[in-house]
Amino acid sequence: MRVGLVCPYSWDMPGGVMAHIRDLAEALIADGHQVSVIAPASDDADLPPYVTPAGRAVPVPYNGSVARMSFGFISAARVRRWVRDGGFDVLHIHEPLVPSLGVLACWAAKGPIVATFHASWTRSRAIAVAEPMLRSALEKISGRIAVSDAARKSLVEQFGGDTVLIPNGVTVSRYAEAEPLPGWGPDGDTLGFLGRMDEPRKGLPILLDAFVLLAERRPGLKLLIAGPGDAGDVYDRVPAALHRRITLLGMVSEEDKARAYHSVDVFCAPNTGGESFGIVLAEAMAAGAPVLASDIPAFRKVLGEGQAGALFPNGDARALAEEAGRLLEDPDRRTVLSEEARRAVRKYDWSTVARDVVRVYETVTSPGAGVVEDRASAP
Repeated sequence: MRVGLVCPYSWDMPGGVMAHIRDLAEALIADGHQVSVIAPASDDADLPPYVTPAGRAVPVPYNGSVARMSFGFISAARVRRWVRDGGFDVLHIHEPLVPSLGVLACWAAKGPIVATFHASWTRSRAIAVAEPMLRSALEKISGRIAVSDAARKSLVEQFGGDTVLIPNGVTVSRYAEAEPLPGWGPDGDTLGFLGRMDEPRKGLPILLDAFVLLAERRPGLKLLIAGPGDAGDVYDRVPAALHRRITLLGMVSEEDKARAYHSVDVFCAPNTGGESFGIVLAEAMAAGAPVLASDIPAFRKVLGEGQAGALFPNGDARALAEEAGRLLEDPDRRTVLSEEARRAVRKYDWSTVARDVVRVYETVTSPGAGVVEDRASAP
């Protein structure tokens, strides 16, 4: 099958949607499908051979974050040419409600379209203003996928219809076995975090406040942070005496990200909201890292209501410090959580998820296909 995947966000800025599309593309290629991806990227970007650049991305505030997207005459022309020349059996657009390449691809497409909705959101003035344009795109979509109950709920409440629920995937083998980073390793006193440091909803300030509280009674406590952002903002939030106990890795490669998960005793995900799944949780679970996460609905779902990872009240730094301290004091519980996480994450492996996606492709490309909906999951 010839599949065209549309990525709304810049390929050179790591994020959950981009990683999802990359891993789906590689899983489909491994299964013998012909896959092409179009994404915001400059012409001189270092891209995989299956990615076509649609032009340089620009930062746009969106859904509590800043996303790098493309939408303009150059991007529109490149999308039209890519669709025309691709001869795709199915076009798979990710986040078609985002004002980026997905909307352009919907307008240009002639054949079957599948759309995956990743984010949960609340109705805003921007969405209300853009609704006529968005509806014109949605009307061309014949198969809808949501990666979580939260994403599905947002779509149904805003635009009606229904979706097939297929979760995000994770390449379990990529994270299952890795050596800790040099000089690191689970030692009973290391917390970890991965995410954009300057994005408030990722919750790093909450973790830093918890770290300060916990460090007072654990003199060996360390914090390992991976992800882009301003180091000065991090160090400004904690006393100078604790600076040496915090290590900032900055942007890391996929290989070093896997090693980072294996370098900590407790992986912390203090996200405050805006998450519909939680790919960092799935990656950490695949690595067998004991997880401590905020109790937002998406994280509760992935962690099996606390069976595959510990939870703390969203936004409560003191509760985070207390629960992290209990986990660090209890290696047996950490072992149990690690084993439960490795078991729970298997259902998210791309070997399973990609097959479910292909079944949607086959449905929309079959003779007489209509809109693919999963009525069994309707409210």
